[in-house]
Amino acid sequence: MSKKVLVFLAEGFEEVEAVTPIDYLRRAGIEVCATAIAGNASVKGSHGIPVTADSSVSALSQQGRLNAASWDGVLLPGGIPGAPNLAASTEVNALLKEMSDAGKAVCAICASPAVVLAPLGILNGRRFTCFPGLEEKVSGAIWSEDRVVIDRHIITSRGAGTAAEWSIAIISNLLDEATAQKIAKQVLLKA
Repeated sequence: MSKKVLVFLAEGFEEVEAVTPIDYLRRAGIEVCATAIAGNASVKGSHGIPVTADSSVSALSQQGRLNAASWDGVLLPGGIPGAPNLAASTEVNALLKEMSDAGKAVCAICASPAVVLAPLGILNGRRFTCFPGLEEKVSGAIWSEDRVVIDRHIITSRGAGTAAEWSIAIISNLLDEATAQKIAKQVLLKA
């Protein structure tokens, strides 16, 4: 049975941090649903690149699929104002807490660990990383300078330059190390 993940897209998301995991996870056979937090089919990234969403928060909610039982993981790209826009969504926040409580993969990169996960208490007592400087806004968690940090089901990363490594770590977590390394080799990711 295929693993299923949501990648939330909010206006102003960091394009590389969204498209890289969507691409790599799909290569690994994971079902990815790029989901607009607003009703728009096309969501504009922080550098003006529009990405067409597969669905929206409202559509998934109407279908009864905006819950932890429907997904194996959720991914949050960073970006400004993307991360603050994610943090402002009550539906996204509710799903993140439910996913974390269920021990499902909660993956955030760049500003999102500090701006979205920390205020929800998801990082409390956990190791994490984020975009340099934003760790100062987080209390109750253990910051690491590592490019990717895995603490049980929470997978965080630093920024656009670490998006590929983050994606491989997510694949390893959801599937297995062999599949993750196969994708890393396919895309010529430097070890």
